[in-house]
Amino acid sequence: MEDTLKYINEKTNNFKPEIGIILGSGLGEFADENCDYALFYTEIPNFIKSTVHGHKGRLVFANINGKRVVMMQGRNHFYEGHSMAEITYPVKVMKKLGVKNLILTNAAGAVNESFKPSDLMIITDHINFMGTNPLIGPNDADFGERFPDMSEIYKKDLIKVADECAEKLGIKPQHGVYFASSGPSYETPAEIKMARIMGADAVGMSTVPEAIVANYCGINVLGISCISNAAAGVKGGQSLSHEEVIETTNSAKASFKALLQAIIYAF
Repeated sequence: MEDTLKYINEKTNNFKPEIGIILGSGLGEFADENCDYALFYTEIPNFIKSTVHGHKGRLVFANINGKRVVMMQGRNHFYEGHSMAEITYPVKVMKKLGVKNLILTNAAGAVNESFKPSDLMIITDHINFMGTNPLIGPNDADFGERFPDMSEIYKKDLIKVADECAEKLGIKPQHGVYFASSGPSYETPAEIKMARIMGADAVGMSTVPEAIVANYCGINVLGISCISNAAAGVKGGQSLSHEEVIETTNSAKASFKALLQAIIYAF
């Protein structure tokens, strides 16, 4: 951690972010448009390389609407073969840099049959179905308690801010529970049926590990999903592809970027 922070501080003139953002599939353009400093993950000590198509793999620092922001332009995923500790390490780095609020974004498949592609869903809770937990292993009391409370990972006051910003922009977001599986294969129709019975509204392969670790570290979390497609077996759904995910998030990115700008200003 000391090596990581030393490198970042040297390259960014000790930039001290107060807001963190993890940009999911198709949303990296927001970092291109707001960039004061950019460091490739491959340059940063102890960071791992992002291998997913469409993820640039950069840590971007910017002043946005008077707020100091650090952004992950592309995340790392459990399904890439990385450990949970590796994919959540950047969240701990953000904590050490001074981040108080973290916005997690992703592209997700609709489990709720009333959702449609290009909808934005504010995450109210999650179901961890990834088969593991990023907090397994020795506990570092410097970051958090051994048994962190999980009753309000996605902070209600931040959800209220997001709702108010969306209303001002004329955006009507959905609200729901995000179901995380390990991937990289998409879920089967039977698995989606199970997720719906369990109370899920959208499904994806990310976000939950970062949310757990951020909450553990005492960082306030806001989660927003871009609904990219109907999940397997959902009415109107067809065969699934990553290209479809990118295409749909591209069509929704204007409203998504506007909402992010407004939320940053309101924080």
